[in-house]
Amino acid sequence: MASSAKNHAVVAPTTIIPCMETTMAATTLTLPAADASPPPALSLSSAHDVILALDLGATTGWAVRSIDGAITSGTAEFRLDRWQSGGMRFLRFKRWLTEIKNQVGGFDLAVYEQVRRHAGVDAAHAFGGWLAILTAWCDCHDIAYQGVPVGTIKRFIAGKGNADKAAVIAAIRARGFNPADDNEADALAILLWAIETQGGVR
Repeated sequence: MASSAKNHAVVAPTTIIPCMETTMAATTLTLPAADASPPPALSLSSAHDVILALDLGATTGWAVRSIDGAITSGTAEFRLDRWQSGGMRFLRFKRWLTEIKNQVGGFDLAVYEQVRRHAGVDAAHAFGGWLAILTAWCDCHDIAYQGVPVGTIKRFIAGKGNADKAAVIAAIRARGFNPADDNEADALAILLWAIETQGGVR
């Protein structure tokens, strides 16, 4: 697991770049029932860790395990419209991360799907942008973060490292969840992997 403490940008041996960020009120983020799947009753390990799981992208799947063990999930849209510059979606993503962190009271760990193969150059560049924002944000807030290979997630949840989207969604539904799409299903799979394997230890 990569620790955020090791990743601060250092200017001089005794000088660390401060985290400069404008924080919006936690009440600006709501998780309406229409956009968030209700948690089923589960017996979970690592019960005191608050975990954020992400399937990064223009439609980001997310899942949160709160301190009481409850799981909430959904998707968040960060697509551009014709009037926005290319960096706006990344700024909105960063703001969203801070808002959801404030709403749940902080995270102990952020886990994300670590994609190595992309459909094309644009997809690779975009993923690099999401990942750069996420890891810098985690460093800024002293949150540990960990990438999980796609095959590891699929093997854990669906039994095969090359399982397709339908198989992952079916496996998540078999666990009692009702994901709206494959992005939410992937985030739930990542979260369950982090909980049940304790970050790959088991």
